[in-house]
Amino acid sequence: MSDAAALLGRVLLAALFLWAGYGKLMAPDATMASFHRDGLPLPPAAYATALVIELVVAALFVLGVRLRWTAFILAVWSIATALVAHTHFGDRAQMLQFMKDAAIAGGFLQV
Repeated sequence: MSDAAALLGRVLLAALFLWAGYGKLMAPDATMASFHRDGLPLPPAAYATALVIELVVAALFVLGVRLRWTAFILAVWSIATALVAHTHFGDRAQMLQFMKDAAIAGGFLQV
């Protein structure tokens, strides 16, 4: 039962990243424009990095491959996303998004 619960936990944690990565894959121009608006340098490189982390690393995490490393990478990615895209703390929704990203990072670190 604990193996099934662990798999379910990994699927639930990674689902957000897999879905976001798929969305980025389907809309590269819009994604890179968003990265540019967020002030990221080299939007094409940021796009490629996001795809690798959100699709490849998240899939490896679900499969349990190099679990500690993939969990750590996804935790760092969650914090980086919070710091880049969700720091308008005067906006309650942005603060909630920041806290969500921090909580997700905590879940990955728990793994």
